[in-house]
Amino acid sequence: MKDRLLVLWQHPFAPLLPWAGVALSLLLMLFLVQALGVAAVQATRERLENEWAATRQALMYHREARKAKKDLSRVWAALPAERDFTPLALGISDEAKRDRVTLSTLSYKTEPTLVANTSKGLLQGPMTGRYEDLRRFIYGLETAEELLFIEDLELTRSGGTQDALLTFNIRIATYLRGDAVESIQPGPAQ
Repeated sequence: MKDRLLVLWQHPFAPLLPWAGVALSLLLMLFLVQALGVAAVQATRERLENEWAATRQALMYHREARKAKKDLSRVWAALPAERDFTPLALGISDEAKRDRVTLSTLSYKTEPTLVANTSKGLLQGPMTGRYEDLRRFIYGLETAEELLFIEDLELTRSGGTQDALLTFNIRIATYLRGDAVESIQPGPAQ
């Protein structure tokens, strides 16, 4: 064995052997660092990126939920309470009188809805007046502060050529919040 080493050291490439050993040991260390250090750091980085994406998504959902809660509180604030339905009907009748529109037999009732603690208020009946007055009255309904919908408007009869009066059947709807809703109404957005 000793003789073999002497022969090996006398070979012309013998001075390169220590350098080859150093290169091989450096290459081995590079593979070890890659396998143990860099791969673990990359796995940690991927995990952190996934957590960051999930947190970002949760933040977006939170912001959307906060906006929806704020919008819902505005809608609840716009809905009249059930106890305000009768005064609302009287207010519509007064508005009709101011616009010289006759609401002779306006009836009103409430119907339940699929949404908890809400109901639908319906006002319906014939209205009679001149075209200009009816148009002004309808415009007043559509631009009212209360949330009112004209669900149906049907011309039932028209006066003669000398009589400029028109009669329509009108159906006005609104949504009412129940008295219990005030206790579960969404609070201000945070």
